[in-house]
Amino acid sequence: MGTLCEHGRVSAPSPVEVDPTTSAGLEDEVLITPAKPWVTIVWNDPVNLMSYVTYVFQHYFGYTEKKAEKLMLEVHEDGRSVVSAGSREEMERDVQAMHEYGLWATMQKDD
Repeated sequence: MGTLCEHGRVSAPSPVEVDPTTSAGLEDEVLITPAKPWVTIVWNDPVNLMSYVTYVFQHYFGYTEKKAEKLMLEVHEDGRSVVSAGSREEMERDVQAMHEYGLWATMQKDD
């Protein structure tokens, strides 16, 4: 906490030096790991053309043509592709958007 100086203002506290080689008190610290993100998965279907799926990935996610084609080929060849990752709310939004484009998509917690 600062101290009151002669003009009635609070002065900033003096800096404290910490020895980075000591670990005093760190054994009591709790490490917080961030929650695993959620992912949106687009699944292969017999309806949509590969060019359309590439277009959707470029238009909605803003992916380059090269990245969109790579993800589309994963969908086509592997049956699925993880196309986005983030919070649960973001993935719900992405899944809904994929459905609106006519693509089959689901979300799950990332492993």
